[in-house]
Amino acid sequence: MSARDDLCDLTAVDLAAMIRRREVSAREVVDAHLDRIGRVNPSVNAIVTLVPERARRDAEHADAVSKRGGTVGALHGVPVAHKDLLDTAGIRTTYGSPLFARHEPDTDALIVTRMRAAGAITLGKTNVPEFGAGSQTFNPVFGPTRNPYDLTRTCGGSSGGAAVALACGMVPIADGSDTGGSLRNPAAFCNVVGLRPSPGRVPGAPGTWSPLTVGGPMARTVADAALLLSVIAGPDARHPLSIDESGAHFHFPLGRDVTGLRVAWWRGLGGVPFEPEIRRVVNESRAVFESLGCVVDEAEPDFAGIDDAFLTLRHLAFHAEYAPLARAHPELVKDTVRWEIAEAERRTSADVARALARQARLYDDVRRFFERHDYFVLPVTQVAPFDVSVPYPTVIDGTPMATYVDWMRSCWYVSFMACPAISVPGGFTADGLPVGLQIVGRHRGDWGLLQIAHAFEQATGHGKRRPPVVTSPPTGRS
Repeated sequence: MSARDDLCDLTAVDLAAMIRRREVSAREVVDAHLDRIGRVNPSVNAIVTLVPERARRDAEHADAVSKRGGTVGALHGVPVAHKDLLDTAGIRTTYGSPLFARHEPDTDALIVTRMRAAGAITLGKTNVPEFGAGSQTFNPVFGPTRNPYDLTRTCGGSSGGAAVALACGMVPIADGSDTGGSLRNPAAFCNVVGLRPSPGRVPGAPGTWSPLTVGGPMARTVADAALLLSVIAGPDARHPLSIDESGAHFHFPLGRDVTGLRVAWWRGLGGVPFEPEIRRVVNESRAVFESLGCVVDEAEPDFAGIDDAFLTLRHLAFHAEYAPLARAHPELVKDTVRWEIAEAERRTSADVARALARQARLYDDVRRFFERHDYFVLPVTQVAPFDVSVPYPTVIDGTPMATYVDWMRSCWYVSFMACPAISVPGGFTADGLPVGLQIVGRHRGDWGLLQIAHAFEQATGHGKRRPPVVTSPPTGRS
């Protein structure tokens, strides 16, 4: 590899510092990442829209600002890619749907606006499932995104393209979103970091009251995720759940002594099935927390009744967003999206009332749970990365999965807790596939969560194991 190619393996924190000190130009960094994309992306199909000329112009502008001593932001000159569910002004945004295959929005999503205001340089868009439905990244517009640790396997989703782009060094940081695990699941499958912040930490769509869907950062290290969070977090008056705190403090050093912290170790989530290899790899990490001085015991919230409650509210969200499209173009809308809409129409007002009541009870249960414990640790996923041609697992350890989201309960149970949660690299299966460790913090405890995740990351070094596709010649397969 060339010295320029080595820039792609640096952390975002280091890259930003080097550009700020003018040890390397933004143009050099952008060119290095564009070269890496050209070499690796044909094998994995992670970045589906690329804007190289715009990126080079933006990089040259960033270098000019640096040369004249102008004010620079936290991401000045750092290349990024945006999830294809996020609007980007003047850049194709398809949502993975053939109905929007040539769509170019007029405005940027808030996360994109904040990243660009901090000096980030957009390289393009990352692949998603159609309308973000499901945790397997494929769609009729661009096809599947492949796992860089095994090109025959899925990368997860819905922020699958972002996770793969990070793992392959095509970008140092990326944005994503999460309802049922879309930041955490692909991070786990691709050996990177995915942070689901507290609801309202990163304001979402204007007027949104639901705490289920959040935007957040993805990166190769916890410190890089914290850097991006420092930029995209912060209040916005248009979002009713917006947390009235600046994101700036997330850029502080993460190191701390975790001795004495009380870690609740998962018991089994009330009988949710897991592949044996997932159990083995995750449970081996218990000793890491104990070696760090944490007090670890087995405990978890009561998740009884969560299945119906979460799914009811998820169905309603899909109905509100996509029912008109599905009615107008049923043949061009994914079957699972149409299922979500049909299920919403089958629910009664009493069903919705029960779901909201269960959500409220869980919030209070979790509040009291975190009076006794500082963190809750469990697997991110119930399975290892599966065949890229399979839409979703239908059986786990002998238990049938009735729907396309049943296999993701270890993530969406946590979503329903309304707490911040992070996926950090937790080790590998016997077949060499990544496994993610999920750490959950108390309500609005994002900073402490990042600190303990950083401590685990530093103690294990699992995230340093890069995928073989980066050093292999491209296959041309997409």
